[in-house]
This record gives sequence, C-alpha cells and structure tokens, in this order.
Amino acid sequence: MKIKRLFTIAVLVSVTAACSSPHATYSRTNVAGDVSAVGEAEEQDNRRDVVASNGPARKFARERPAGLASMPVTQVDFNTEGYDHIQENVFHSAKDEPLSTFSIDVDTASYANVRRFLAQQHQLPPKDAVRIEELLNYFSYDYTPPTSRHPFAVHVESATAPWDETRRLVQIGIKAKEVDHGDREPANLVFLLDVSGSMAQPNKLPLLKRGMKMLVEQLDRRDRVAIVVYAGASGLVLPSTSASQKTQILDALERLQAGGSTNGSAGIQLAYDIATRHFVRGGVNRVILATDGDFNVGTTNRGDLVRLIEEKRKSDVFLSVLGFGMGNYKDAALEELARHGNGNYAYIDSPLEARKVLVEEMGSTLVTVAKDVKIQVEFNPEKVQAYRLIGYENRMLAARDFNDDRKDAGEIGAGHTVTALYEIVGPDQPIDLPGIDPLKYRASDPVASASSEMLTVKLRYKEPTGKRSTKLVIPFEDGGRTISDASADLRFAAAVAGFGMLLRESDFRGDLTYAEVLTLARSGLGRDVGSYRAEFLRLVEVARTLQ
Repeated sequence: MKIKRLFTIAVLVSVTAACSSPHATYSRTNVAGDVSAVGEAEEQDNRRDVVASNGPARKFARERPAGLASMPVTQVDFNTEGYDHIQENVFHSAKDEPLSTFSIDVDTASYANVRRFLAQQHQLPPKDAVRIEELLNYFSYDYTPPTSRHPFAVHVESATAPWDETRRLVQIGIKAKEVDHGDREPANLVFLLDVSGSMAQPNKLPLLKRGMKMLVEQLDRRDRVAIVVYAGASGLVLPSTSASQKTQILDALERLQAGGSTNGSAGIQLAYDIATRHFVRGGVNRVILATDGDFNVGTTNRGDLVRLIEEKRKSDVFLSVLGFGMGNYKDAALEELARHGNGNYAYIDSPLEARKVLVEEMGSTLVTVAKDVKIQVEFNPEKVQAYRLIGYENRMLAARDFNDDRKDAGEIGAGHTVTALYEIVGPDQPIDLPGIDPLKYRASDPVASASSEMLTVKLRYKEPTGKRSTKLVIPFEDGGRTISDASADLRFAAAVAGFGMLLRESDFRGDLTYAEVLTLARSGLGRDVGSYRAEFLRLVEVARTLQ
C-alpha cells in the first residue's frame, strides 16, 4: 500500500474525533491507560506531556459520554460561514510583464465544499467558495512519475481553449514520486481536535471518529499518536502513544464529547509543544487540526493566528487542516492557516470523502517530498501577446520572490499531482489590455525573436528539511493541437476549470455552457480510478438544473 493512504486516514480521523456531543470530556486516568504496557521510557514521556497540558484536561474527565446514538440531529437555522473575496486573475501583457510567479497548491477543500452545496443543500455555492485551483487539484492525473533525482516530474501540454477557439490553453502538470507504505519513515502525529459546542453536530464529531478508526488501522509500531483537544481550554487527551496500542487510542477518541467555546490558539500551542517534544529526525512530524474554524475565545484575530502558525512552522512540524460542518464554517480562516503552516487543507463532507482524504491519499498528505515549491513561467512575447493564470489567486508571488529562499510557498506530498492552467492570447489576436508607455531604455531581445518556444517553466523547491532551493527549467513549444486532439487529462482539466468559471460567473467564461462542460468532461474521463470524474459529471448536471 502506498503511504498516500496512510495520511488520508490520519487527517480524517483527527477531524472526526473532534466533533462529538454536548460537553467535552477527557479522562486523564483513561487517557494515560496502562503505561506498563508501553514501557518505562514512554511512561516518563507521558508524564511530561500531561504536565505540559497544565491540567485543563482534568475538568473534562468527570463522566463518560453517553455515545453518538443519543446525540440529536441539529438543523442549522443560521449561516455565518466565512469566505474571502476572490479577485479573479486577469490578462497580462507578455511584453510588459513576461513573468508569472505563484506557489503551488494541493488543497482540495473547495471542491468538497462545492459538492456539499450542490449535492446536499441543493443550492449553488457562494462565488467566493469556488477556488478553481482546488477544483482542479481534487482529481489525480495520469502524469508520468519522476525518473531523475528530483522528487517530482513536470509536464507541459497545450490545446485550443474550449471557451474561445482563438486562444490557447496551456496545462502545467506536476507528479510527485510515490513512497511505498513499507518504505516510509516513522510518523509522529498530534491530532488537534476541536470539541467546542459548535462541533456537536452529526456531520462533525461522529464523522471524525469514523475516519480515525480507518487511520489507526493503517498505522504500526513505528508511529506515535497524541490527541490534544480544545474548547474553552486545551487539554491532553492522549499523550504520545505507540500506534501499536490501537485500543488505547480508539478508547480515547470514543470518550470525546463537544461543549463550550472555542479557544483554538491554546490548542495550537499545546499540539506543537507535544509534536516538538517527540520530534522524529528524518521522519514525519505533523499536527492535524480538525475543526469548523469557528474560533471565538483566546486568540481569535486571524492575523494573530497566522503569525502563531508561521512561528510554529519553524520547528519543521507540518500542519494539515481538516474542515467539517456547515452553517458556521470558517473556510477562509482554515485555508489561510494551512497555507501558512506548511500544510494542506481538505473539507470532509461524507464518510466517502473521509476515506479518500485519510486512506486513499494519506501518503500524499502525510509525507512531504518537497516544500516551498514555486513556479515561474516566462512567456516569449513573440509567441504570446497576453496570458492569464486560471485560479491560484491567493498563491500569487512577486517575480523577485522566485529566487528568494526566505519566501514561503506550497508543499507537495508523496504521489501528489498538481495542475495549473494558463489561457494564452496569440500575438495576432485582438484583446483590449491597459497599456503602458513605451520603455525608453529597454534593449531589443534577439533571442526572443529567434526562438520557437512559447514559454519556459521554471520551478524551485527545497527538500522537506532543507534551507536552500533547487531549480528546474523546462522550455515548451506549442504544437498547435486542438482540444479534441489533447490528452484526456487536459480535456478533463479544461472542463473542471470551465465549471469553476461558470459557478463564479467569471468574466472570462465566454459563451461556455454547462452542456459543453459535460461533453468535454465525458471525453476526458480516462481510467477514472475511484469514479471521481464520473461524480463530477453528476455535479455539473445538478448545477445546470439549479442555474
């Protein structure tokens, strides 16, 4: 089994365990368990961890929860969900601005959240809930894996844009190396679970517990798990424990209930302290935060929370964020925390999504093969008049950031695929762009005039614990293909991007229709392992009906 499956389970598990019923209960006695079975050294570690929690766990240890069956199904009759405004990327002149630079993104939360609106709530999602890059990267693509010393391979392809036949669509695809389950390094995981009152919903804590069971079954004696919970205060439910003690871990999860306000910052502090204390050199060190993001006690300002996460990432402990629920869901806050915490962000809307994130893709989420991955595309103004990056609005970087190793960027996990699309306007095509005055001192560039290349893709990345980056350079010539001659992956990616533009009512969607998206997506189904692409077709049908 690939390590991919291992991380997926870990994340969902932590989220599900955090979302149970009325009053957070953790038992210090039950949490510690039978320490004699773990060994004297582990007992000493556990004592230190319990002391580090400053005791708040005790007050949650009064009674054993009644269980999930007795928890009422609560209808959400309010909506305070939070989404940041997305200012859509526009066209840029290749002559005036030949460089486009951005950080990669492997988050998938937006797609699952959009699916929740369409399939469960039968309504179109808010426009700002639609991040097109997360729709694209929800799906895996059949890119060839790396064969060189680099941890990923880069592929570039082009075809006509399906929403405007006079324009070109360029796909940049990245495929990270796979890591076999047996070859992965030991994992030091801390589940940081929100057990505040807002998590007392059937689609929160029960779902988290279900996912945790799947995750725990994938771990072995190489791995360690700690469980930190937070409501009005933070507490240590389970000190760092060998994953061979599966019963002990599952029992600690089952005792969780939800109640109280949400002091996320205190939990973050404690979780990172535990992860740092048990840090495994050369291994997987990760905090997995499971919450609805509704922080309302302690440090509640998003800027302060981001600064806290940025400070903690210096410890080389990575962060994964799992979002749950609806009504009060704070998507923008969770996306930002994951982006600044060297991590990834997923939304869990069903047991099937929990399995996808925590089982099928666990290795991708858990094992980082490269960090601070940046892409810079240089366009040849002789071949390109204007270009537009589709999506990645909150991942844009200044051109100078590409060579600045101090600048944080995205991470890529084992087996991950990353996809980005550019819409290209050729040199002879009409387009209305705001211009700038001719530059007085610019020298002519005979290289651009002589080159047949449309663009050059450059990437920089660091090893997971590295400080200096490595650069890759991939030149590309446009072969003039039509969209019907393109690969299945490019056709499907174009359909997904078109779907996102329709949901956002993008100014750049042209005359594209949902029917055309369906036709294009059907032609790009490919092997469709897991039937995720087929599910996409059903969502497009729902959106077309609602529209």
